Amino acid sequence: MTTRDVHLPVAAQPSLDDIVGQAVVAEAHGYDRAWLPETWGRDAVTTLSAIAERTESIGIGPSILNVYSRSPALIGQTAATLDELSDGRARIGVGPSGPAVIEAWHGASFDRPLRRTRECVEIVRQVVSGEPVDYEGDAFDVTGFRLRCDPPEIPPKIDAAGMGPKAVELAGRFADGWHALMLSPEGLADRLDDFHRGADLAGKDPADLRVTLSLTCCALDDGERARRLAREHLAFYVGAMGTYYRDSLARQGFETEANEIAARWGSGDQDGAVEAISDDLLDTFGAAGTPEHARAIVEEFESIDGVDAVAVSFPRGADGATITETIETLAP
Repeated sequence: MTTRDVHLPVAAQPSLDDIVGQAVVAEAHGYDRAWLPETWGRDAVTTLSAIAERTESIGIGPSILNVYSRSPALIGQTAATLDELSDGRARIGVGPSGPAVIEAWHGASFDRPLRRTRECVEIVRQVVSGEPVDYEGDAFDVTGFRLRCDPPEIPPKIDAAGMGPKAVELAGRFADGWHALMLSPEGLADRLDDFHRGADLAGKDPADLRVTLSLTCCALDDGERARRLAREHLAFYVGAMGTYYRDSLARQGFETEANEIAARWGSGDQDGAVEAISDDLLDTFGAAGTPEHARAIVEEFESIDGVDAVAVSFPRGADGATITETIETLAP
């Protein structure tokens, strides 16, 4: 059975209390888990800790912690602590992010992202087991580390994010699940093949793993405003966040539009970049518009075989009222 999660906004919210309040609303409306990204706003761990204290049943998790700004040992400690604080409701998402974030914001070299992600997952799994960690890898060497507290009774699951074929195969092979982003139904089916191939290589049953799709959603009575916010969001990610998202759209049959959006944004014509997003492109990668229109698209993604959860996320320009209305409107 597919569940419905919520992917909370980390930036552009007036206060920490506003973000925590959105998780409380999501819990009251039956969402299964509250994911929190970590980009350039409030850090995910502190915010998730506050959410754990103010909620009772909704799952929590970062989506994602990048594998450059925190060491695997620290991510393991974080996983164990969040799991303890939430009484076993934590699930951890990790991934490499991209060069625009890692090199420009964190001052690190975006080196061997797939290898670092794999080794991070393996080390975090050892840390939360409570056993001594002696790990010799290509990206990380960890010697003599062991938790100085009781490990989780049931270790939290560790998911990996990925967009390209090899990254998604890695998630299936080494992690407990995959976090998908900016994929069309057809593109998602292609990547699910990669995910299942990774599971096969590891001798895993894909049914034991979890696939979570983060889907940009905006459901308002003012459907045109909802669609404008979603267009602005998509234009920003394609135009301003390096080549990852542009390349992803190109792989899925939208190369001409992706290049036009990026070119207009790069030349300073942000309005033109927004206008370059067709209705077809918008509806292929998000659920924005009237409540009826948005619900239909969410349900289409939920019906895809192999998707375990759709996480309702929000345009970066959405204010608190828009986010709350969307959470309530798209409640499971």
